[in-house]
Amino acid sequence: MKNIRNFCIIAHIDHGKSTLADRLLGFTGAVTQREEQAQLLDNMDLERERGITIKSHAIQMNYHYEGEDYILNLIDTPGHVDFSYEVSRSIAACEGALLIVDAAQSIQAQTISNLYLALENELEIIPVLNKVDLPSANPEEVTDDIVDLLDCDPEDVIHASGKTGFGVENILKAIIEKIPAPQGNPEAPLKALIFDSVYNSYRGIETYFRIIDGSIKKGEKIKFMATGKDYFADEVGTLNLRQSPKKEIKTGDVGYLITGIKTASEVKVGDTITSLVNPTAERIDGFENVKPMVYAGIYPVDTEDYEELRASMEKLQLNDASLVFQPESSAALGFGFRCGFLGMLHMEIIQERLEREFDMTVITTVPNVSYHAFTKKQPDQIIMVNNPTDLPDPSSMDRVEEPYIRASIITKSDFVGQVMSLCIEKRGEIVNQTYLTTERVELIFDMPLAEIVFDFYDRLKTVSKGYASFDYHPTGMRPSKLVKVDILLNGSSVDALSALIHADNAHHIGKKMCEKLKELIPRQQFDIPIQAAIGAKIISRETTKALRKDVTAKCYGGDISRKRKLLEKQKKGKKRMRQVGNVEIPQEAFMAVLKLND
Repeated sequence: MKNIRNFCIIAHIDHGKSTLADRLLGFTGAVTQREEQAQLLDNMDLERERGITIKSHAIQMNYHYEGEDYILNLIDTPGHVDFSYEVSRSIAACEGALLIVDAAQSIQAQTISNLYLALENELEIIPVLNKVDLPSANPEEVTDDIVDLLDCDPEDVIHASGKTGFGVENILKAIIEKIPAPQGNPEAPLKALIFDSVYNSYRGIETYFRIIDGSIKKGEKIKFMATGKDYFADEVGTLNLRQSPKKEIKTGDVGYLITGIKTASEVKVGDTITSLVNPTAERIDGFENVKPMVYAGIYPVDTEDYEELRASMEKLQLNDASLVFQPESSAALGFGFRCGFLGMLHMEIIQERLEREFDMTVITTVPNVSYHAFTKKQPDQIIMVNNPTDLPDPSSMDRVEEPYIRASIITKSDFVGQVMSLCIEKRGEIVNQTYLTTERVELIFDMPLAEIVFDFYDRLKTVSKGYASFDYHPTGMRPSKLVKVDILLNGSSVDALSALIHADNAHHIGKKMCEKLKELIPRQQFDIPIQAAIGAKIISRETTKALRKDVTAKCYGGDISRKRKLLEKQKKGKKRMRQVGNVEIPQEAFMAVLKLND
C-alpha cells in the first residue's frame, strides 16, 4: 500500500491537462506507441470534436523509481465550470492533485475554484507550470502568481510542456515524493467508495470504486449500502488502458467491478460497497447531492418514444450523475421530462449525447432556473417554481424569490469597463475589484442566476476578446419583481415558450421574442398572430402573413366589384382556416429565445 499514489489533475479549461496526461501515460509505458493518440483519455467523440473534457477518466500507471515499483492511479478531470461535479467526485477518491497553470494565460477563475475544492478535501497540491515552450509564455510572472496563490516556494513550481514532454520526469518524481500513500486498514471489513459508473450493453453496469479499507475478491458477495441490495462480484480488476481483471483488489487501490446489474437506478455514485458476510459499520460520507442550476424540458419528437427516452436518460444518468430529471407533460409537446443541468454547456452536451449515443431526436424547451413563490394565505410556505406554468395566480401571490450567485471574473485590465457594463446590464451588483497584477483584475459580482443562463458566457468572451474567465457559486435566494410572459400563437398560449422575466425587462424581451418567432415560424395558408402577454395584457404583437393565391388573376379589366367579391370570399376561407388551423413550431423557435441579442 505504501507504493500506491492516487492523484487527479485540476486546471482551468484549455490549460493542457489532457495533453499532459497523455505525456504521463507515454512516459510510464501505460500505452504503447501504437496506442498513442492526442487526448487519449477523452474517448467520447464529442470531447474530441470540441477539445474539452466532459467526463473524469481513471487510469492506472506503473512506474519504477529508485529501485521500487509504484502504482500511480490518475483521474483526469474536466475544467469547465459546468462539470465541477465531476471534479468533486475525482477529488474525493484521491490524496493529491496536480494544479496545472498555463504559462501564457496565468491563473484563471476555474483554477482557483477547483483549487479550493481540493484544499477543502485536504489534498496535497503539486503546482505545474505548463506550456513553458510557447513564444507568448511568461514563466517568471506566472510563477510569482502561483507562489502568491499557494504560499509555496518558487522552486516547488514544476516547469513542464505537455506538447514536448519536457518536465514529465520531475512531475512523476514529485507525485511519488510529495503525495502521501493511501491511509486505510487492510484487515478491516471492506469499505469502498463508488466514484463513477458506465453502462455496457453486453455486461451491464461497470462500477468504478476506490477502496478505503479491506479488499474485494472475485466471486465475493458484496452489498451496496444506499440501496441495500447484494450481488456477486463477477469480475474485479484495475483500470489500465483496457480493463485488466484481477483476483483481488486491496486497500488504497482504484478498480472496476462488474456484477451484471442491468437497472440503472441500482447504482448510486457516492455509495459505499461493503462485504455481505462481514459488513462495515459506517458508510463513507459521499458527495453532497448535486444542485441543478438550469432547468429545461426534454420531449421526444414522437410521443411514442417516451419510454425509450426514459431508458436512454437513465443510462446517461449512470455516466453523468449530475443529470437530474422527472416526468412532466406539456399541452403543446405532450409527455416528456423536466431536467436539471449544471449549466448551459451541460444542457447542450446532454442533448447531443442523447442524439448521438441513443438515436433520440428530442425537443428542448427554453431553459430557466428554479424560483421560490410565496402566497398571501401562507406566506411561510415555499412553492417551488421550476416551470413558469407552476407560478401561482398573481392576485394571490405575496412575493417571488430568485437564486443569486457570487460571480468571480478574472480579466485583463483593458476590458474592465466592458465587463462591468455587461454585468450591470444583467442586474449585477459589484462587490469587489482586486488587481491581481498590473495587467489582471478580479471582479466579484452578485448576480441573479437567471441572467447568466442565456447568453452571458458568450457575450463575456466577446467583450473581453476571449480573455475573461468566469466562475460562480450560489449564494441563496432574494426577493425579486418577476412577471410571467406568455407567448400566444394564433390566440392560444404555448406553455413551452413561457418565461419568468424581471418586470423591467419584460416589455423589451416580449417584443424581441415576437420578432424572432416571426422569422422562424413557417408561413401557413392563414395569418398567424404572434403575441406576448403579461396576464391578460398584450404587450407586443407581430403577424406572420398568409401564403396567398392570386384569386383575381382571371379578372382582367371589368368592374372592381367582381375582384372585391373574390377577395372577400378568400378572406372568409382564411378566417375559417384560422379557426381550425394548427401551427407547427420548429425546434429552432424554442432555442431562438436564448439568442435574442444576436
